[in-house]
Amino acid sequence: MKKPPVPLLQNGVRADGRAPDQMREVKISVGVVSNADGSAMVSYGTTTAVAAVYGPREMHPRHLSLPDRGVMRVRYHMAPFSTKDERKSPTPSRREIEISKVLREALEPAIVLEQYPRSRIDVFVEILQADGSTRVASLTAASLALADAGIYMRDLVIGVSVGLVDGTVVLDLNGLEDQYGEGDLPVGYMPNLKRFTLLQLDGAWTREAFLQALNLAVRGAEHVYQIARDALKTKYMSVAEEIYGR
Repeated sequence: MKKPPVPLLQNGVRADGRAPDQMREVKISVGVVSNADGSAMVSYGTTTAVAAVYGPREMHPRHLSLPDRGVMRVRYHMAPFSTKDERKSPTPSRREIEISKVLREALEPAIVLEQYPRSRIDVFVEILQADGSTRVASLTAASLALADAGIYMRDLVIGVSVGLVDGTVVLDLNGLEDQYGEGDLPVGYMPNLKRFTLLQLDGAWTREAFLQALNLAVRGAEHVYQIARDALKTKYMSVAEEIYGR
């Protein structure tokens, strides 16, 4: 493994000045794409994801529809200008296809697809800027966009990442930690139901470090969840004021 350009953890402080259990600044906006049925923008530090939802709509071609439930399709894509090092090819990569599948499977437990037989729901996620934790920022953005579209949901799905850096469990990996760290644990969590919908593990973890990482992920997800709820309330309070003049 290549040596990182700067120390990732020194005297308990990470390269970007955070403590191990501290998230980057989280910014969330809802209703950012005017021509979508629902949309959201989520930033974890400089990592920024925009999600747009279209549907439910009638499935075409019809032979792909299901008689007892809807079908959700997810496309994750990184903009050509999203990475620092070099221009990314605009064509879908194998990694983007894999993450699209991962996001769909992480979102499906939260969606009441039985309410939408013979229909489809399309979710598009675009990474505008990538600095680590893109898949979990995308998961949060997609979940909020679905809520904004009025899709029946059991709970929001909040994505956070946990990693191992110099043997220390850290929350919300940035780009350097993602690239040079010893382990990566993306998590999708439904805070009200207290259920995990995404749990991927990369690297060598002890049982103790894994349990510590799960607890840290839950804390991080609950923190993001409060910001997400406030963002949804802000949008719909403004809509109510426009309609009722309050």
